[in-house]
Amino acid sequence: MTRIGVRQERYARVLHPEASVSRFSEIGRGTALYSGVLVTSNATVGNHVLIMPRSIVHHDVVIEDFAIVGAGVILAGGVRVGHSCYIGSGSAVRDGVTIGEGALVGMGSVVVRDVPPGAVVAGNPARPLRGAGG
Repeated sequence: MTRIGVRQERYARVLHPEASVSRFSEIGRGTALYSGVLVTSNATVGNHVLIMPRSIVHHDVVIEDFAIVGAGVILAGGVRVGHSCYIGSGSAVRDGVTIGEGALVGMGSVVVRDVPPGAVVAGNPARPLRGAGG
C-alpha cells in the first residue's frame, strides 16, 4: 500500500465471531473473514483478501493478496490462489491445484487442474472460457 502512503499496520483484520482460524495459520492485514469461515492448519491468507460466509480453507492453502473467495467455497489441501483472483460461490478446488494470478473461477465450478494466470474457467470439471489456455 505504499502507493497511497498508508502503512500496512494501519489495516485491521476483520474476523467474524463465528469464523474459525487455526492458531497455526496466518491471516494478512486488511483481510475479512465472514461468518462460518473455517481456516485450518498451516494456511496462509494474504493481505486485503475477502473470504465470504461458510467457505473452507484446508491445510497448507496459500491465498495471495487481493483475492476474493465467494460463499461456500472449498479449497482443498495445498491449493494456491494467486494475487487478485476471484473464486465464485459454491466452487471446489482439488488439492494441490494452483489458480494463477488474476484468474476467475465461475460459480459452482469444480477445479481439478491448474488454472493459468488471467484465465476464466467454469463448469464441472472447470474448463477455460477465455484467457490463457482457452
